[in-house]
Amino acid sequence: MSTIEAILMGLVQGLTEYLPVSSSGHLTIASALFGVDGEQNLTFTIAVHVATVLSTLVILWKEIVWILKGLFKWDGSLNVEQRYALSILVSMIPVGIVGVFFKDYVEAIFGSGLLIVGCCLLLTAALLIFSYYAHPRQKENISLRDAFVIGLAQAAAVLPGLSRSGSTIATGLLLGNKKERLAQFSFLMVIPPILGEAMLDVLKAMKEGSEAVTAGIGLVPLMAGFAAAFISGCLACRWMINIVRQGKLIYFGIYCAAVGLALIIFNLL
Repeated sequence: MSTIEAILMGLVQGLTEYLPVSSSGHLTIASALFGVDGEQNLTFTIAVHVATVLSTLVILWKEIVWILKGLFKWDGSLNVEQRYALSILVSMIPVGIVGVFFKDYVEAIFGSGLLIVGCCLLLTAALLIFSYYAHPRQKENISLRDAFVIGLAQAAAVLPGLSRSGSTIATGLLLGNKKERLAQFSFLMVIPPILGEAMLDVLKAMKEGSEAVTAGIGLVPLMAGFAAAFISGCLACRWMINIVRQGKLIYFGIYCAAVGLALIIFNLL
């Protein structure tokens, strides 16, 4: 992978991690275009995912500090911050189960072929469009039940082409949660799973030897891709929060439908 290719793929990851168009799906498309092999793609994917998590910490640092401060206060019952943190913890249960017990099984069955990406992009489009037209009664706060259901949507997004942010935000909207709260919750709930997965991958690489950390890709392209993902992630995270507040997810639904159909037609020809 050249430095230019790494920068372009880092930009793809940073932008699509937050925009509801599937980062895994677009990275699969970009990998096919650049001819990146599986081992190389895995190493690079870990790096750019960590970069986008760091961009979340930068953009939402006030909310994170608010939660951390509230965690250490106790007046006999759970406060708002503790309830919010508990909701994030509950939302992590499904993806934790899938990540530990079923991730390899799911990847072995579905792989990362462009046909699967196309089909999952159509599913993402259906979720976004349906949530745009649905108008359930609004709730003030994200309940623990809703947090678990949103977590189920995040767990399903291990499939390439099924957008994590699109699935979680659309599911939250269909459950009646306010759009002003959903983007922030969606971005915060992914931080622990991605960091946990990255740590496990790093430990695995350390056991296999130092060369496994950058196998198939040079250090300079890896750092360039990391920086591109971090910068574009910061921009996309802030942009996506405003998009959700304005209720303009349907445009991304149309985009996912168009790309998904194009991939399916391309594979059937």
